[in-house]
Amino acid sequence: METILYLIAYPPLWQVLILGFVGALLVAMVAIWFERKAVARVQRRIGPYWASPRLGGFMMIVADLIRYATQQVIIPTTVDKIAFLLTPVAVLVVTILPLAFIPLSPHELYWPVASMEYSLLIALALTTLPPLLTAVLGWASSNKFSIIGSLRESYVITAYELVAVLAILAAAASTLSFNIAYIVEAQQPVKWLAILNPLAFLAAFLAVLMSTSAFPFEIPESEHEVVAGPYTEYSGILYVLNMGGGYIRRFIYAIIIALVFLGGWAPYTPGLDPFTGFIIPSLIVLVKASIIVLIMSFLRAVYGRYRLDQALDAAWRLALPLALLGLGWSIVLAYMNLI
Repeated sequence: METILYLIAYPPLWQVLILGFVGALLVAMVAIWFERKAVARVQRRIGPYWASPRLGGFMMIVADLIRYATQQVIIPTTVDKIAFLLTPVAVLVVTILPLAFIPLSPHELYWPVASMEYSLLIALALTTLPPLLTAVLGWASSNKFSIIGSLRESYVITAYELVAVLAILAAAASTLSFNIAYIVEAQQPVKWLAILNPLAFLAAFLAVLMSTSAFPFEIPESEHEVVAGPYTEYSGILYVLNMGGGYIRRFIYAIIIALVFLGGWAPYTPGLDPFTGFIIPSLIVLVKASIIVLIMSFLRAVYGRYRLDQALDAAWRLALPLALLGLGWSIVLAYMNLI
C-alpha cells in the first residue's frame, strides 16, 4: 500500500497527469454545469435537468463532451492546416505546464520544486503563453471573425496580464520571497494575504477574470458580435480543446491565487508520508481553487458582457491603480513585519 501511495504521489504523475489533466477536466465540467444552472436559476429557467434529474442534469455535460469528441472535425480549405490542427493541442499543453513548477507541498521529497527560489516567477511567465497561441488560432483560421477575436484577445491581454502579474507579485513583496512554498508557509496558520492585503487580492481576481475571458469579460468570443471569436472555424474535439482551455487556464490561475492569497494548504500542516505530506495538501489547494473558479462562473448569471473599450478603460483606470496600491501595501506589510 505504501508503494502504491508513493507511485500516486510521484509529482509528474500526481501533479501534472492526475491533478493537471484529470483534475482540471473535472473542475471545468463542474464549472460549466454550475454556470448553466446558476444562469438558469437567475433567469427562472430549469437549465440542465432531463439527462440526469437526480444529479441536477450534470450528465448533460458528459453527453456534450461525448458529442463533441465523436463529431466530425471540419477543416476549411483556406486554413493553414498544420497550425490549425496543432495549435489547440499546444494551447492545452502550455496551459497545464505551469503546474510543473507550482509546489503543492512544502516537502522537497515529494516535489523538488518546493525549494526553487523563483517558482512564482516561472509559473507566472508560463501563464502568459496561451494567449499568444490564441492569436495563432485566429491567424491560422484565415477567417475575418477569428482574426478580430484574436486581436481582441491581444488588446485584453496587453491590459490585464500586467495587472495580474503586479497583483500576484504583491505576495512576493510581502514575504520577501519568490518561492511559492515559502509564501504559503509564511501565511500559517491563518495570516492569509487575502485578508491582510485585500486590494492586491481583488486586483488579481479581476485580472484573472479578464485575462481568461470569463464573464463579464468574454470579449474575444462575444458570440453576438464575432460569432465565436478565434474559435469560429473549429469543430468537434478541436473546439472542445479551445473552449476548455479557458476554464483550465482559469483553474491554474485559481491555484496560484489559492496558494499566494488564501494560504495554500494552510491551516493544515503536512506530514511526512505521501498521503499526509503531499496528497492531502494538494486536495486542500484544489478545493480552494475550485471555489474560486465557481465564484468566477457565477458572475455569468449576474453581469452582462462588457464592451472592449469599457474593459480596457476599467483595466487602466481601476485595475492597474488597484494593483499598484496592493503592491505598495505589501511593501508596508513587509516593513512592519506583519507577515
